[in-house]
Amino acid sequence: MRGSGYDAIVVGARCAGSPTAMLLARRGYRVLVVDRATFPSDTVSTHLVHPPGVAALRRWGLLDALVFTGCPPIHTYAFDFGPLVLSGGPGTTAEPVAYAPRRIVLDKMLLDAAGAAGAEVREGFTVSEVLFEEGRVVGVRGRESDGPTVTERARLVIGADGLHSSVARAVGARRYHEHPRLMCGYYSYFSGLEMDGVFLAHSRPHRAFGAWPTHDGLTLVGGCWPFAEFDEVRKDIEGNYLGNFELAPAWAQRIRAARRESRVVGAALPNFFREPFGPGWVLVGDAGYCKDFFTAQGISDAFLSAELCADAVDGALSGRQPFDTAMAAYQRLRDQHARPVYEFTLQVSGLEPAPPEFDELLAGIAGNQPAMDAFAQVNAGVTSMEQFVSDWSVSRTA
Repeated sequence: MRGSGYDAIVVGARCAGSPTAMLLARRGYRVLVVDRATFPSDTVSTHLVHPPGVAALRRWGLLDALVFTGCPPIHTYAFDFGPLVLSGGPGTTAEPVAYAPRRIVLDKMLLDAAGAAGAEVREGFTVSEVLFEEGRVVGVRGRESDGPTVTERARLVIGADGLHSSVARAVGARRYHEHPRLMCGYYSYFSGLEMDGVFLAHSRPHRAFGAWPTHDGLTLVGGCWPFAEFDEVRKDIEGNYLGNFELAPAWAQRIRAARRESRVVGAALPNFFREPFGPGWVLVGDAGYCKDFFTAQGISDAFLSAELCADAVDGALSGRQPFDTAMAAYQRLRDQHARPVYEFTLQVSGLEPAPPEFDELLAGIAGNQPAMDAFAQVNAGVTSMEQFVSDWSVSRTA
């Protein structure tokens, strides 16, 4: 691991890569972070930073910067199930609100923070090859859009390049806990659709749609379908997208009175974990763990993954721990945090009607504000569904 140009090269500069680079640079490591995009750059996203992700921004000293951009806080999560609506606070006393920033704002802010911490930043840099020596990753080869191909060496290469990670592909990272795509979704932005700090989700059999406020007076409005209908939905994305809203007539009327400001975009994601480390390489964020976006946990999970990764990499590079020991702890802690959220996401992303006993539970907590807050906190990733069911069973609320 000696004789390298950098301590770490981070491939990918969005919600996992830039924080990882920033945290390592703040500890004095020589870090290069590269991304094929130039920033500000948009990407398909739920936008939501739930309260646990907001807490990470506060720890990093970046929350004030996000607030300064004018991103509106979200203080209430409301769930319209048709017969009833549950409305509660998603956070804790310390972090009571969520935010849903445009990615052109959030990702640029995170990358700037990495640069301010001392990381070297190269935008518009495409990695063409991950370099190996004697079975170990030792660097990358690539080029900026208008530059020559260059080779950069590092003690570690950290793949933060998302679902289709070139680093994961190059090292043959093993997948586990795999599940197929369960849902597809599309969204657009509307003006004239004031949400007053509310994240509003509608749940109907085999359908879901919702809205939440973002930058510039815009509201993100999305709709979801079971993945089995993906091909049919794609035949008329516009018609299916707007048709969903008719399942909630009052909401459809609000949509008709608003103005759509962008094209409809969407995706369908697989569900899996990847083994996140090996000789000379590490994976972080969606490169190491990906799930359906229905629970909108991607950004918050990326932030926590970045913190766990940076702590483990620091332990390894500093010599306090052997690399395999430090990174095995990272994998264990990552999976320990992610698995309950992952399982909850798998349960709800199929958009199947809830079992009768769960409907009874929801009906039992309607109007009980602490219980509705607890339900909102499950969806925000603050607490687990298992804990919620244990605390607020029908017998407790009867």
